[in-house]
Amino acid sequence: MSTWKLNEKSQGDLSVKIEGNVWAEAQVKAFDKLSKEVEISGFRKGHAPEALVRKQINPQQILIEAVDLVAQDALVEAVKENNLELVASPELKLDALNESAVELTFVCTVKPEVTLGEYKGLPFEVEAVEISEEEVEAQLEQMRNQYAEMVSKEGTVADGDTTTIDFEGFKDGVAFEGGKGENYDLVIGSNSFIPGFEEALIGMAKDEEKDITLTFPEEYQAAELAGKEVVFKVKINEIKVKELPEIDDELAKDMNIADVETAEALKEYVKKDIRTQKTEAAENEASNKLIETVIGNATVDVPDAMVESETTEMVNDYAGRLQQQGFQLAQFLQMTGQSEEQLRDQMKVDALNRVKLRLVLEKIADVENIEATDEIIDAEFAKIAEQYSMEVEKIKEIIPADNLAYDVKLQQALELVKGK
Repeated sequence: MSTWKLNEKSQGDLSVKIEGNVWAEAQVKAFDKLSKEVEISGFRKGHAPEALVRKQINPQQILIEAVDLVAQDALVEAVKENNLELVASPELKLDALNESAVELTFVCTVKPEVTLGEYKGLPFEVEAVEISEEEVEAQLEQMRNQYAEMVSKEGTVADGDTTTIDFEGFKDGVAFEGGKGENYDLVIGSNSFIPGFEEALIGMAKDEEKDITLTFPEEYQAAELAGKEVVFKVKINEIKVKELPEIDDELAKDMNIADVETAEALKEYVKKDIRTQKTEAAENEASNKLIETVIGNATVDVPDAMVESETTEMVNDYAGRLQQQGFQLAQFLQMTGQSEEQLRDQMKVDALNRVKLRLVLEKIADVENIEATDEIIDAEFAKIAEQYSMEVEKIKEIIPADNLAYDVKLQQALELVKGK
């Protein structure tokens, strides 16, 4: 038999008393387990008479071991009996312990109650989108840059040029670690090197050599170089400039965009692409405003455990994205001078809002009897498979159907809030 007492912050005490045959059998199993480890002279390990073994084992030790044997089953049964939905691992407290009975209290964090406010008929206004000629030209210019070719340049280095250089740095006449490169491509004006280095190359010609005296910044990451004067010996091997293609039919064909084979068609494609992006951005902004209103209208006391769990997931996702770019989280934190705790603190506000949104949408879905039918789930699987050019069965192996059904249900709840 169990009792449940809800306290605050969706945390409560789930009390269980175990006695009778269940508790007696647990003590027998606990003794059998412990006795296998007892060594008594003259007997093989685990084969000594029970009376002798019991003298070697503290009775309290048997009771503690018995608690370990019954606690998990007791928790599962009590959670089911009281119809609880746990959102974090419970903490176990031992209230009473003897050979007749054990009284346990599980301090549980449960899914919080949500009281919905107004969520239907709220304003959902998406701002009208306008496309300027400047925006179109800017995107076309980006495309030109993507298809630009680097060509050798006669004359001297100018701002914006790409130089191929050999260089080596010296401090007090001794080459320092990490200060050497050969045939290194450096864009002048990129600020890739310490202040003054790139500017000193301006006006140099191909095959010209030069000694550049500079001072490292005081806050430079390598302590042995911070604030120190050094000399870089530099040679210009090549000077290159970008040669941009014309926006013509040839460039349009090179883009390999479906149904785009002329400069005019390319321009229309760019307009449509910008419109799509700006429309999505406007819809997202309107959705965010609506979501803020719906969450603000609702009452929900989110337990700390749910926020911590969501924060951990966000940090792990962030670490995964960094890894795809070739960085480890520890490296990133070192570069930015942050601790993981500071990063978590930054993410906690978003984590809290995510949890609130999920809880509110779940409640709306329950109130409105929204369910993700098999037909809807199958259609979503097909859509994902097409998006990633994969077989539907492969997608089903990657994404559990229950997870997809949950996401679809929340999305339907959000569409209802939007009035769609």
